[in-house]
Amino acid sequence: MPASARPTISYLEAPPGTVDLAIVGGGIVGACTAWLASQAGLSVVVVEKRPALALLTTPVSTGAFRLQFDNPEEIALVREGVELFDAFAERTGLAGWDIDVRHQGYLFCALTEAAADRARRLVERQRGWGLDDIEVMDGDEARRRWPYLSADVIQARYRAGDGWLKPRLLALGYAAAASRRGAAFSLATEVTGFLRQGERVTGLRTTRGDVSASTVMLAVGPYLRPVAAMAGLDLDIRPTRRQRLIIPELPAIPADAPMVIEEETAAHWRPCYHGCIALFTEAGTPPSEPVDDVPVSRDWAVALLDPRSDHALSRVTPLFREVWARGDLDWAMMAGQYEMTADRRPLLGPSPIPGLWVNGGYSGHGVMTSPGGTRIVVEQLTGRPGSDGHPFAVDRQMVEREHDVL
Repeated sequence: MPASARPTISYLEAPPGTVDLAIVGGGIVGACTAWLASQAGLSVVVVEKRPALALLTTPVSTGAFRLQFDNPEEIALVREGVELFDAFAERTGLAGWDIDVRHQGYLFCALTEAAADRARRLVERQRGWGLDDIEVMDGDEARRRWPYLSADVIQARYRAGDGWLKPRLLALGYAAAASRRGAAFSLATEVTGFLRQGERVTGLRTTRGDVSASTVMLAVGPYLRPVAAMAGLDLDIRPTRRQRLIIPELPAIPADAPMVIEEETAAHWRPCYHGCIALFTEAGTPPSEPVDDVPVSRDWAVALLDPRSDHALSRVTPLFREVWARGDLDWAMMAGQYEMTADRRPLLGPSPIPGLWVNGGYSGHGVMTSPGGTRIVVEQLTGRPGSDGHPFAVDRQMVEREHDVL
């Protein structure tokens, strides 16, 4: 769709004086919340401190989605998200709005028997949860289908329905759909405090004026902890750096390739532009304070490309060894922060402080799980019967859980 023909987003110079729902944060989660809440009949404003929507974590996301999770609850959330992505223009009423959904699959490759055994046991559990379209194959079959795989790959698991999309187009689509329902967005508007009546939060103080609201929703990603603290709420959110290597020109990368992941290390790449993007989550990366400009590390990128590394991309895909040997590769880096929780699951719904709600803590899975998570939040907010019984309550007892490294 030409930009001139796109539905518009409703921007205000200052937030309105009174709304049903004031959302703090104009990223992909805040925009999704605005859409579903306005669709449910609530008057909504989103306040965003940056000069445009979806400028923090959304544009550095891989935009990927997969049903190959290690628990049925998140599988259900992702399935709900993918159903929306596949019918996005129809569901939002935005005729012609293309978020560039690519179902090219996730291909996990095992190099050791131990990793292969873990993968088989995981697939067995996934099938027990109703995920019956994952293929498990030996290395020879994997190389027949994807000839660029290493001879060291002994097993692969693959689901063709997994894939990726353009996350900023998704976020702006949510905002445009919300605007059609009457929601509005106030940019360059920073929250400085909360309005209160006794213990109850009744609105926001911002740099562009106060706004009274029946409910305030926090959807500020890695900034959840400091913003919640302004209202006296302590949230255990652990912002964790996540880097991305961008190789814009690499003709050897097939444009129709899946996401290719090493089971042992989770180093992975997928096609993007005329090359690929590559990622690796460093084990033991400590949490940090939330920042807008997340630093990048050249050594991190080199370790993905240098074949001597214990998590080099060439371990699974040898073409990266040739690329490194040539020494003429152009690449760039970006970084953002995951909003990690102790159990690696989102915080959804009312907080212990009356009037203050949370939609966040997606632990790196916000693009794919936030449509389902937001639906849960909005159903609770509007009092839909049976909407309270979910495992993502803000005040639940946390049990530390290892992070799903993708």
